[in-house]
Amino acid sequence: MLRAKLSVLCAWSLTGAAMLLAGCSSTPQDDTAGWSPNKIYAEAKDELSSGGYDKAVTLLEKLEGRAAGTPLAQQAQLDKAYAHYKAGEAAQAIATLDRFMKLHPASPALDYALYLKGIVNFNDDLGMFSAITRQDLAERDQKAAKESFESFRELVNRFPASRYTPDASQRMNYIVNSLAQYEVHVARYYFSRGAYVAAINRAQLALTDYQGVPALEEALFILVKSYDALGMAQLRDDAKRVLEKNYPQTQYLSRGFKANSDPWWKFW
Repeated sequence: MLRAKLSVLCAWSLTGAAMLLAGCSSTPQDDTAGWSPNKIYAEAKDELSSGGYDKAVTLLEKLEGRAAGTPLAQQAQLDKAYAHYKAGEAAQAIATLDRFMKLHPASPALDYALYLKGIVNFNDDLGMFSAITRQDLAERDQKAAKESFESFRELVNRFPASRYTPDASQRMNYIVNSLAQYEVHVARYYFSRGAYVAAINRAQLALTDYQGVPALEEALFILVKSYDALGMAQLRDDAKRVLEKNYPQTQYLSRGFKANSDPWWKFW
């Protein structure tokens, strides 16, 4: 009986050893082991061009390690951030860019890092390219828009001659319009619910915080309608005069909210 048990234990040990060896032999091999940093980078760029973003990230991470301390390693970090962005991984892209800017504050590519960080947060697909859903950036969470604006503003202030500054400036204008429209969107919502005081407060916030943006026309109209609903004729007439003076061609007084049937960004 003892001999039989020992035989079983030996068989189990041999089986376990065989499985362990098999597991070791199945460890994935690094196909890039003999590659030069330049070859790794070339392959990563090919993956980026063909949409293989996950593979590109893997290659660029290898490149960061093998070319540490060189400009190629810095470029790998930036390209990795771009790959994350294109793969829809905004958080990873931002984290990579923040790390790059912390490690390389004097990099000649710092302007691009700021620009890319702004682009990652910009989410223009929620705005001017959302014709199908008819829902623009102003109707979404504004946190990312504000962070995008800050990145673009830092770029414009620190690198006015950068090749990325003109586009960043245009995107800043878009974001300002979006933030103003967000306040008007909320004001319109309150008005539709009969919360006229709240509607007035949000419309006035847009008028106070933003200047020269399309959304202010509707903000003034919301004031007119809200004061009228509250029976505040003097304030209603004052708001109407301001609306007519600043927007002599306004259609809000004749068409009401139907005048806002098209998103502001279609004309921007």
